[in-house]
Amino acid sequence: MPVSDTVARDDTDAEGDRLPINELFASLQGEGKLAGVPSTFVRTSGCNLRCWFCDSFHTSWEPTHAWLSLDEIVAEVESLSPEHVVVTGGEPLVHDETDALLSALDDDYHLTVETNGTLETDAPVDLASISPKLASSTPTPDNAPDDVDPGVWTERHENARVDLGALASLVEDAAEFQLKFVVTGRDDLDEIESLVDDVRGVADREIRDSDVLLMPEGQTREQLARTRTEVADLAASFGYRYTPRLHVDLWNDAPET
Repeated sequence: MPVSDTVARDDTDAEGDRLPINELFASLQGEGKLAGVPSTFVRTSGCNLRCWFCDSFHTSWEPTHAWLSLDEIVAEVESLSPEHVVVTGGEPLVHDETDALLSALDDDYHLTVETNGTLETDAPVDLASISPKLASSTPTPDNAPDDVDPGVWTERHENARVDLGALASLVEDAAEFQLKFVVTGRDDLDEIESLVDDVRGVADREIRDSDVLLMPEGQTREQLARTRTEVADLAASFGYRYTPRLHVDLWNDAPET
């Protein structure tokens, strides 16, 4: 869906402190340590990576949005019930205004930022949900979304997908954190083990195995049905935490979930 039905579309150029908003809605957190918690989602548009399996196509490969001022976003969040707010994307930290939004919401909400781990933030974050991208995420002509030519993104994505300095900063500075990996199969685990060791080597904070979450790749119930059991078995075998994708199980690939 290009733009959430609850977002008033404005195609004029952005002025002042505004953010490109693709969706803004209340639902249940579907992933991670807070899975099942009622949450308001603020989904920004725009990303510095291009995962071939991106489940928010209209924030990355085909970014669409409405420009909303920070005051408008805060007012919309306040009109909804959840005490947890998830700022997500796309990659929300590509926008400088995201820090200002987080600061504006800090006093009244528990704040989760969902990020690919390549950018840092000085804003207050209660839970940094960090999803480092593995080599299996890199787009190619064979796996790119339908009617999309990855072009320069194959090399650009591969070169930018891991930034140990940014990962260390996010782990150290947030009140809580989780390293959440999208797993396509057993071949991903060696890379996950190596990357977790690398982050442990540079982060001045303990990273427990329970902070490492394995999540099955899949944008629909049918796709998840093919991957979830294998990923759950891998989590049990390696001592990591398994996370479901509750929103997919409950609502399939419907928007605003």
